[in-house]
Amino acid sequence: MEALLFFDLFKKAVSVCSDFLGFSAVYLCDSASFKPGLGCWNDSGYGACSGGWVGIKCSQGQVIVIQLPWRGLGGRITEKIAQFLALRKLSLHDNVIGGSIPTSLGFLPNLRGVQLFNHRFSGSIPSSLGLCPLLQTLDLGNNSLSGAIPSSLVNSTKLLRLNISYNSLSGSIPVSLTQSPSLVFLAIQNNNLSGSIPSFGKLSELQEISLSHNKLSGGLPSNIGNLSRLRTIDFSYNAINGSLPNNLSNLQNLSVLNLRNNQFNGQIPATIGNISSPRHLDLSLNNLSAEIPTSLGDLLNLNYFNVSYNKFSGPVPAKLSRKFDSSALVGNLELSPSLEAPKKQGRKLSTKDIILIAAGALLIILLILCCILLCCLIRKRAAAKEAEGGRAAGRAAVARGEKGVPPTAGEVEASGETGGKLVHFDGNMIFTADDLLCATAEIMGKSTYGTVYKATLEDGSQVAVKRLREKITKGQREFETEVNSFGKIRHPNLLALRAYYLGPKGEKLLVFDYRPKGSLTSFLHGRGSDITVDWPTRMNISKGVARGLLYLHTNVNIIHGNLTSNNVLIDENNNANIADYGLSRPMTTAANANVIATAGALGYRAPELSKLKKATTKTDVYSLGVIILELLTGKSPGQAMNGIDLPQWVASIVKEKWTNEVFDLELMKDSSVIGNELLHTLKLALHCVDPSPSVRPEVHQVLQQLEEIRPETVTSSGYDAGAVAVPSTSD
Repeated sequence: MEALLFFDLFKKAVSVCSDFLGFSAVYLCDSASFKPGLGCWNDSGYGACSGGWVGIKCSQGQVIVIQLPWRGLGGRITEKIAQFLALRKLSLHDNVIGGSIPTSLGFLPNLRGVQLFNHRFSGSIPSSLGLCPLLQTLDLGNNSLSGAIPSSLVNSTKLLRLNISYNSLSGSIPVSLTQSPSLVFLAIQNNNLSGSIPSFGKLSELQEISLSHNKLSGGLPSNIGNLSRLRTIDFSYNAINGSLPNNLSNLQNLSVLNLRNNQFNGQIPATIGNISSPRHLDLSLNNLSAEIPTSLGDLLNLNYFNVSYNKFSGPVPAKLSRKFDSSALVGNLELSPSLEAPKKQGRKLSTKDIILIAAGALLIILLILCCILLCCLIRKRAAAKEAEGGRAAGRAAVARGEKGVPPTAGEVEASGETGGKLVHFDGNMIFTADDLLCATAEIMGKSTYGTVYKATLEDGSQVAVKRLREKITKGQREFETEVNSFGKIRHPNLLALRAYYLGPKGEKLLVFDYRPKGSLTSFLHGRGSDITVDWPTRMNISKGVARGLLYLHTNVNIIHGNLTSNNVLIDENNNANIADYGLSRPMTTAANANVIATAGALGYRAPELSKLKKATTKTDVYSLGVIILELLTGKSPGQAMNGIDLPQWVASIVKEKWTNEVFDLELMKDSSVIGNELLHTLKLALHCVDPSPSVRPEVHQVLQQLEEIRPETVTSSGYDAGAVAVPSTSD
């Protein structure tokens, strides 16, 4: 009966289809493609379960899955959908279907998943959806639904994910919504909900909850500390008040706590510092007062912190002030600038104190005089050596028959008293070895090869300096040969090496362009919750990495071997600059083995490297694929997901037909526009991370497909997208 119904309603996917699958809609059928119609449907005359009907899965002659996202489907869903009694999954997200959600959906006894987000549905949420005994996922986000949340919505004891965000729902949060023992993910942000937050009751499995951008008031439930599995709490932009409960410290898995723009008062419980895993803490725009607990400075994983615009007083914990800039504290007028100032207030100086201060001042004056004399002696000797060096250079030039020829790129510059030598490549930065070694330095990061500093020269210009670890490079002559080679490489998507310095005691410094926005890791994962990275930016970064990698492979014959998001820097125009290319060549075998091992721990290493120990173009493509997955999912590859790495996690989700779960929620907001691009890019990335190297594409194929997915004539970096294999020779 079902098969005949299917055939009668669809009529072989002709241009105007009526009541197909319970829809009343007009489809744009295109026999040449899947965009956006159903020309790919191939009915043999015996119904839906007899032909190759894309998006339909059957079992024993009955439809069990309807999966048609991003098809441009319009119209509405009628109550006839209930005739598919064996239906387990209805996935129609990212289309333009309107009308109300049929009540009859709740009468399907086998229904496990409903994904109707990013549509034009209006009206209320049918309370009958709570009647589905096996329902695990209900996603109605980003529609125009209104009215109250039905109290029966979570009657299913198996419901894992509920997303009704970005609608126009009103009224209070039903108590029943916080009583589901199976719920793992709860998203009801960006609605018009009011009233207080009910007690969290039995939500023992809850991992993520977002109630932000509503009109909720009252205090936090006192039993919030019982939700031991919670990783994300986002209650920002409401009117929640009262104090922060001490039992927040019980949430040992908590990674994100965002209570921004509410009316919380009292003090921050010092016990919050006992939570082991927070990386994002935003308590800004509240009425919190008293001192900021020093225990917050012990949160080692914290990379975003904001308590601005409160009423805090007293000293700023030293560890916090060193790690975060003043924007995290602005608007707290009674905060002291340091910990030491309050300690010294209110105590009179004794005679002993005065003598010690005077002696200290005299000692400082003597030290300053000694430094002045020493500097004078150094300058005098440096001038003498420079003069002698000039005479020697002149004699060398005469011996070569050169007259009036300026030093060329790569020629050695005298470095004064410091000894050693400094080699400049092309560029507009001119500095001496003394300038470099006396620059103000700030540690930016550490890697297997060494430590990277931000160095501010005397003229105010900034460079990035990588100080290589001792005993990890080959002999000096071989080192110089290799560095001189890749120091001349110039491409818009490769970070330029500007100079290198060899010290008299074996020190080795590499000088690069400085990128204030830092690495892709910090750009993507270390930003605030109010900062978004849109799809065009992410795609531009993907293309930039592919272009830089293509130039390395085809124009200068370099295998990167350590491509990670830490080694992709972002410039002021959000373009990608690959760093650390060519560094494997002057390094010892042991050092390169350590780099490969580190890349494996971070999640970017191709599986064959565990045995071969030798990077290839295909291992670089694998790393590129991981970076593209990172941009698509918003997840760090080093973050274990149920004990598997990022490529395996993505593949497992896709295999289970829950592809939308893969993408970063920021991207899903625009999925009605970019849905096809996301899917095709995901498919390409999975191709890149195929376990078999022979199956993976070459870089030029990756770039070509990225350009086809999102065509453009000229990228923001000024690189001609059509000239895929032609490198830029400009700086």
